[in-house]
Amino acid sequence: MHNLLINLLERLGIFAIAFILIMRFDIFKRLLTGKANRYEKLSLSVLFGLFGIAGTYMGVPIQNAIANSRVVGVALGGILGGPLVGFAAGVIAGGHRYLIDIGGFTATACGVATVIEGVAGGLIYHRLKRRPFDPAVAFITGVIVESLQMAILLIIPKPFSAALNLVSIIGLPMILVNSLGLALFVELVASVYKEKERFAASQAQTALDIALRTLPFLRSGLTGASASETARIILEMADLDAVAISDESQILAYAGAENVHHRPGTPLLHASTRTVLTSGRIAAPLTREEISCTHADCRLGSAIIVPLVKQDRTIGTLQLFRLKENGITPLDRELANGLAHLFSNQLEISALDEQKKLVKDAEIKALQAQINPHFLFNAINTIISYTRTSPETASGLLVKLADFFRTNINPGVGNVSLATELEHCRAYIAIESARFEERIRVSYDLDETALDCLLPPLILQPLVENALKHGILLREEGGEVNIAAHRDNGLVRIEVRDNGVGMSAARLAALFIDADRPSPQEGAGIALKNVNARLSALYGAEHALRIESEPGQGTTVSFTVPQP
Repeated sequence: MHNLLINLLERLGIFAIAFILIMRFDIFKRLLTGKANRYEKLSLSVLFGLFGIAGTYMGVPIQNAIANSRVVGVALGGILGGPLVGFAAGVIAGGHRYLIDIGGFTATACGVATVIEGVAGGLIYHRLKRRPFDPAVAFITGVIVESLQMAILLIIPKPFSAALNLVSIIGLPMILVNSLGLALFVELVASVYKEKERFAASQAQTALDIALRTLPFLRSGLTGASASETARIILEMADLDAVAISDESQILAYAGAENVHHRPGTPLLHASTRTVLTSGRIAAPLTREEISCTHADCRLGSAIIVPLVKQDRTIGTLQLFRLKENGITPLDRELANGLAHLFSNQLEISALDEQKKLVKDAEIKALQAQINPHFLFNAINTIISYTRTSPETASGLLVKLADFFRTNINPGVGNVSLATELEHCRAYIAIESARFEERIRVSYDLDETALDCLLPPLILQPLVENALKHGILLREEGGEVNIAAHRDNGLVRIEVRDNGVGMSAARLAALFIDADRPSPQEGAGIALKNVNARLSALYGAEHALRIESEPGQGTTVSFTVPQP
């Protein structure tokens, strides 16, 4: 038994080396750590079925049977791809085991056991796992499925005495070695997954660092000066050969290799860039021919070109280049995509000043002017913190931040539905909830028939912001905000209620006094005065804000909107 244990461990070591080498290929990394589609699951089934076959051939012959590591392949398929992948891998490896020894002492038992081990591996591991890749649970899974195989070897082969003698020899070594092998391979896959997460977090961090450094420049819009500084910063912070930024007709800025003929002010030289401007879709030309530079001796070999969007219109491109053909990596693509979204968001923000000049509605101007740069920086800092712990959360928050500023910058000229206003509120709440976590709780009490109610844009979000900032966040433990909307006799009543610090009767009475000269300390009053003035002007004094508040008990702000 001692010699068998050593032999199996030696073969497991060879198996592990081969597995490590295979995992160096990107395609296998994606198969092992991605969310597998139907094709990838089929590929996983074949891959781990072949691993199972290899485990058979690397086995140790004993008493007309084979002490082997076949279970490592098929059970690992079940662990990584689910029971169906484990079943398919088991059929491949188990079918092979049966066919190479038809009529053999353990051929049928091993074939059946292999299929069962693949299915059981997936079911048991996914029932017990505590995290995506858990070596301890994989070890336990290995012990259980190998014990199942030993039981099948006792039941099917005849005579029973021979089967019992075989299991007494191979049982303990195979259970220990193969369970250890499953734990080892799950840990190897976990290391690849963690490496992938680290790279993704690093790219997200780089993109956000670039965004923070370029924010002061892009706030002035997409100009030659802002583009030049942005291109310089990207080249400095990212491992690239060249960076270009264009508008719709010319190169605005260029930094890096081949800068002699890519001068700012030069008409667009690449056909691939013009295609992106026309289609609004990302392009990734991976050869010099695909880039199609009009300069015959251009050495740029591959690129990723992404559109820059402002108010749903492509106004330029960001271009990242490498001199080597097929040199653009998946990380380059992620970086370019992330930067394009961030820059587009910053360009949306840059439209704020222009929007304020064009919008004639004084109350809309006042609301837009309340967009506080501290809110943006706090939101970005919150997102940066999540890039280290949860890249998916960081990505979702960036989308919410873009949605929030897009609505604030360009609220539209007519009324919007209550459903649209609620989406704007949810974007704001998502950002603040990520920052303050359990201190903020939001509930909704909405009549579905009220969601199509039309009201002025940017009416509801300031009330929710007021409830958070001047109500519940002034309490150390935070609190809850409730947003309600109900139809009642031709009116829609909308209410924002919080259980925050509340207001005294004196402050409540003075809220709408001297509206033209708000006190610097009346943060709550500015938003309320603004919204109140707009509602009164549009619908009359009977539809103005109603505010009820008690110190320590919270505040309720409500209003009604007439509806046909």
